[in-house]
Amino acid sequence: MNHISKQPLSSLGYGFIDPQYIPKGKDEYYLRNRQNRNGMRYRKLTAAEIRILEKNDNSSDNWNKVLVAEAFDPRLVKRCSFFGLVRIGRLEPFFHEFNNLRMPAGLCNSTIISCDIGNNVVIDNVNFMSHCITGDDVMLVNINELSTTDHSKFGNGVVKQGEKESVRIWLEICNENAGRSVLPFNGMQAADAWLWSKYRNDEKLLQCFKEFTNTKYDTRRGYYGKIGDRTVIKNCKIIKDVWIGSDAYLKGANKLKNLTINSGPHAQSQIGEGCELVNGIIGFGCRIFYGVKAVRFVMGSNSQLKYGARLINSYLGDNSTISCCEVLNSLIFPAYEQHHNNSFLCAATVLGQSNMAAGATIGSNHNSRGADGEIVAGRGFWPGLCVSLRHNSKFASFTLIAKGDFPAELNIPIPFALVSHDVARDRLLVIPGYWFLYNMYALVRNVTKYTSRDKRTDKSIVFEYGFLAPDSVNEMFDALQLFKKFTAKAWAIKYRKKLSEKELAETGKSVLENRSAEINKLEIPAEGFENSNRKVLLQKIPEAYRLFKEMIIYYGITELVQMIERRKISTWTKLQQALPGKTERTVWKNAGGLLITESAVQTLVKNIRSGKICDWDAVHEYYIKKSRDYPNDKFRHAWASLLEVLNTSPSGFTKKLFIQLLLQSVATKERMTGAIYDSRAKDYSNPFRQMVYETEEEMEKVLGKLSDNSFINQQQEETAAYRSRISLLIKQFGG
Repeated sequence: MNHISKQPLSSLGYGFIDPQYIPKGKDEYYLRNRQNRNGMRYRKLTAAEIRILEKNDNSSDNWNKVLVAEAFDPRLVKRCSFFGLVRIGRLEPFFHEFNNLRMPAGLCNSTIISCDIGNNVVIDNVNFMSHCITGDDVMLVNINELSTTDHSKFGNGVVKQGEKESVRIWLEICNENAGRSVLPFNGMQAADAWLWSKYRNDEKLLQCFKEFTNTKYDTRRGYYGKIGDRTVIKNCKIIKDVWIGSDAYLKGANKLKNLTINSGPHAQSQIGEGCELVNGIIGFGCRIFYGVKAVRFVMGSNSQLKYGARLINSYLGDNSTISCCEVLNSLIFPAYEQHHNNSFLCAATVLGQSNMAAGATIGSNHNSRGADGEIVAGRGFWPGLCVSLRHNSKFASFTLIAKGDFPAELNIPIPFALVSHDVARDRLLVIPGYWFLYNMYALVRNVTKYTSRDKRTDKSIVFEYGFLAPDSVNEMFDALQLFKKFTAKAWAIKYRKKLSEKELAETGKSVLENRSAEINKLEIPAEGFENSNRKVLLQKIPEAYRLFKEMIIYYGITELVQMIERRKISTWTKLQQALPGKTERTVWKNAGGLLITESAVQTLVKNIRSGKICDWDAVHEYYIKKSRDYPNDKFRHAWASLLEVLNTSPSGFTKKLFIQLLLQSVATKERMTGAIYDSRAKDYSNPFRQMVYETEEEMEKVLGKLSDNSFINQQQEETAAYRSRISLLIKQFGG
């Protein structure tokens, strides 16, 4: 049965902290007094003020425990009950207006227990308000319960004094078996969650992460909930153990429990109707509305949950949107989109800049003896309509998956590829470089889209949105080797040749570069792409081979141009002096949207284990330092990549070659811009697109004129500007 204790009414509002947890020489308000930093001087009520308060149907168990600021107007307090120590700031005859809500400053129709209330607040019809501290100009209207317990953790994965370890909140990300669980904490970055979930064999590192979290947040009992300046909360049911920043807007929420809601004047967070959020951290500038259910979660800054979305045991990176769908046990890097009610993501690590189409079921087919499968998808992952994928699967950057129910696990190491399930012939088809060949418009537009949507107020940690970057370029190099290997094997089978492992690469290179006509006669199978015995075929290999090499050269030369402009290099001699003499194309990792070298990750891990880095703030400073280093680190990678794809050395990089490559980069840029135009032009020339319009004029009214497409025009302007920059450089270097 329910155990309902009975205590004297005179004790209501007192004894918030059990005496055993109060330090010697302190009282139950010692943490509350630290939290209340408004510097306000309080006084006791006068006898005249008490008479006015009582005349207005107010009551208190002890009026001496109701303290007020000097400019306090008792006439603005009506029909309220006060218990315990209540401190009230200035109350002056104003009314506040926010989104058509107009309410006079003051306290009305509320029960207030042991709270600190800021200046000129509106508190109206708050049925139960207990152990909260509000800022100035706060509006609290029509709230059933607004309370804080002495063991509040505000969504952080810590255990308070006297609590059992079993109550600690863990996020079971990446895998449903909890084998990659992490502790949530306010300020957690996607890189933190990735490191913690990834390096599971390093027990000392995992223990350091747990200690970082324990020491970052005080485990003492007795902290009050806080509501920042100018925050507006109306028509909500239960708000319990919640820490809310300034300028937030909460309306119509059903239940908010054990949360930190970060918000500020320039990054306002909002929570709307019907939401139920429990055990979470919400970043700055987030929007959550219309029936969202989220439990055990962290949201990065400037992200959205809406239209009945369900987010459970997951980390959602910055600048992301999830609406009307379900996401479970996942780690999602920044710039992620999932909009459709019938899409589902489970037990996945998605490295950002991804979009889930309607009907996509990513990771729901558990095909082992337990729910312990995972999916890892690189940047730009894009499963199409009604795609169903099985655990375990892994995808390189910018993998596009065509509609289909894929029957077996997949491992696609080639970036920019289209993967399709050929049901009629029961085979898997992979077209490498599909984006470059057929949809350059979407590929380049996504870069500008994600960049423009990055509304973080703090961008000290740099996210890479470009499709040509160290991670994707390294995958392209790996793909080039696979092209050679698979082509050579197919050629050897066709012409009944025997090739050693050493001969495969050279033979494949020779066939791809000198005997392209022979490739058209070949069926090129891939190995290790699917966990099945059926055929996996690579298509358009000569085109992809040429394009990958061209794009790597373009990446290298454009990064070189940026380095020249960044350092203001004006002569060939100075450029030679600035170029690295030693080159090595290093391994890179995507750490929560920040690209850093594998050696830098190992240095970070080493410094954490040794104690040189001893808290999360120091970890985040490391990310910021690597963000500052990123342009130069990326250039060194691009320079090494350029020399490798050209098969030359630094000494072989002559001025003549440099000028030639500059001109080639202009041609590549122009080809890309032309491909962008052609990709979009198909939508205007396709008769099945045209048939719903009676006239061309009607189509242009609906779609807009192709000539007025702002993105295409922008790309054409950028191409013209790049052409001018290169012309100037060539003149500058005496070309």
